[in-house]
Amino acid sequence: MVESFFRKLSLVVTDETLRARLLFVAGALVVSRALAAIPVPGINAQELAAFLSNNQFFGLLNIFSGGGFSNLSIVMLGVSPYITASIVMQLMTVLIPRLKEIYQEEGDSGRMRFMQYSRYLTIPLAFIQGFGFTLLLQQNGIIADLSVLEFATNVMVIAAGSMLLMWIGELMSEFGVGNGVSLLIFAGIVASLPSQAAQFFFAFDISMLPAYLGFLAAGAAIIAGVVFITEAERPIPVTYARRVRGSKVLGGVSTYLPLRVNQAGVMPIIFALSILLFPQMIATFLAKSSIAVVATVASAIQGFLADQLIYGVSYFFLVFVFTYFYTAITFEPTQIAKNLQKSGAFIPGVRPGPQTAEYLGNVITRITLVGALFLSVLAVLPIILQSVTGITAVTIGGTALLIVVSVVLDIVKKLDAQTSIREY
Repeated sequence: MVESFFRKLSLVVTDETLRARLLFVAGALVVSRALAAIPVPGINAQELAAFLSNNQFFGLLNIFSGGGFSNLSIVMLGVSPYITASIVMQLMTVLIPRLKEIYQEEGDSGRMRFMQYSRYLTIPLAFIQGFGFTLLLQQNGIIADLSVLEFATNVMVIAAGSMLLMWIGELMSEFGVGNGVSLLIFAGIVASLPSQAAQFFFAFDISMLPAYLGFLAAGAAIIAGVVFITEAERPIPVTYARRVRGSKVLGGVSTYLPLRVNQAGVMPIIFALSILLFPQMIATFLAKSSIAVVATVASAIQGFLADQLIYGVSYFFLVFVFTYFYTAITFEPTQIAKNLQKSGAFIPGVRPGPQTAEYLGNVITRITLVGALFLSVLAVLPIILQSVTGITAVTIGGTALLIVVSVVLDIVKKLDAQTSIREY
């Protein structure tokens, strides 16, 4: 195994095509990090740090912007508008049957058209988010008062930065290795580790050593659990019927259909945070209102949502529900049953057609329970760890951890596939 690893590693280094792809990814990441360091003008750094430390929504946005929101860079929105557009398009497949046909039945060309629609939708969303965040930050004193022209210019720059980052991500997917958007988010998470490590060491207390050791042990166990659940799948046996053509016997092959335990990935966490923290953002916006009643109600909503217990329970419940919801959108038992029947395949002991669809639906419902519970616990993990250990300097962010592990596993698989092709 060690010999095989070093052989594949040497092939990655020596193969010109693979080396060019990896260097392209590295160069694109350097450009994205450089863009994340260019701030918009007129920022109050102290007010920004205080605002981010008290707002979990903007902490998540900072992850999806590749760390660009922490200093209000020109790419402060990051790939958040593109992710939002992709989520909206996925939801629209439920309401618009034609979109569902394009995405599921027209093959690669249909998926390319679907992605193009997502890019078109990203443009207005980037402008809307840029306008909303600029106005909100200006109200909170983080950005200096701007004239109409300066305000419009800032919104234009922020929206253009988001589109530029989306374009870089698409180029990484096409000419690099792995998913470009995921790699940009991954780079932002990794780039924040040195500052978090420095914060941890400055706050180090020798009396908390047992808690620190427990924290490290929990981190190792969580990473192992993320890898296990991410890779876990339920194999459904599938047999192809025998067909006789002249003197040849075709079919009769037995294989399996892999059903992943975590079909939804990180999307349910993003859905839940969007639903849960949107009222918090609106309340933060209205708390500065000149109307006394509106400001009082908004402040009361802020205080209610700031309660850790209420936030944790609501977050857990929403992630659990959205895991089933997103799985129902992306996994089509009826379509899979039709495809199996068309290709002359069947599940042993189950009749083809509606019975196969019902069987697959029951299986995915049972295994999704494990994935839903796992994602729900992972989502509220920072709150649990802070309550148990009392350490607030460093927390294991469930969303960030899931993204990092998923991206690393995806890159390893892509490189392994590329090296296997070149070996043969």
